[in-house]
Amino acid sequence: MNELKVLVVDDESRIRKLVKDFLNKKGYQVLEAADGEEAVDIFFSDNTINLLILDVMMPKMDGWEVVKEVRKVSKVPIIMLTARGQEQDELLGFDLGVDEYISKPFSPKILVARVEAILRRSMQLQEDVLEEGGITMDITAHRVIVDGKDIELSYKEFELLAYFMRNKNVALSRENILNHVWNYDYFGDARTIDTHVKKLRSKLGKKGELIKTIWGMGYKFEVAD
Repeated sequence: MNELKVLVVDDESRIRKLVKDFLNKKGYQVLEAADGEEAVDIFFSDNTINLLILDVMMPKMDGWEVVKEVRKVSKVPIIMLTARGQEQDELLGFDLGVDEYISKPFSPKILVARVEAILRRSMQLQEDVLEEGGITMDITAHRVIVDGKDIELSYKEFELLAYFMRNKNVALSRENILNHVWNYDYFGDARTIDTHVKKLRSKLGKKGELIKTIWGMGYKFEVAD
């Protein structure tokens, strides 16, 4: 993730510094803006920004207006920060095209983990089609084809299969799968992976046999080269 650029927008300088320090430690380049108008000016003057971390309540131009302006020209990932944490705000954010929604106060480490997960996912989406072991995944269309037939998968089943296919013949621990597919924000029992794998295998039919169980560790999507 080195050299990726993040724009942090918040009218509280201490919040900007806190986020910047943690992102810098991970190798990110960080730009700062203290209000919405400054954020829009910076964004439109720099076309190499990879992600925005954006507060909702700000002077001059609030976070919603910034999102609207950015979304007119770009699909760059956006994480919204808010102290309100109200459901209607979250729904509005997602309707406008926000990728993640984090309420203050937040853990800087969790925020950085979300940043890494979102950027990893956005870069992976550049791979429009995955083909391994007779399975075809059209990432953009959210479509899976096995033996010429479309297979209906849930969102998590789809992401799980994509992760397996991108890491063919690699032994994947349950912890790695949770971190990459559940984006670091799942704190329940890791056995949820086993449940999803069981359902995924069933939907894939004979191709489900490509997902091998590694006892005591996790799984491997095994395909002969």
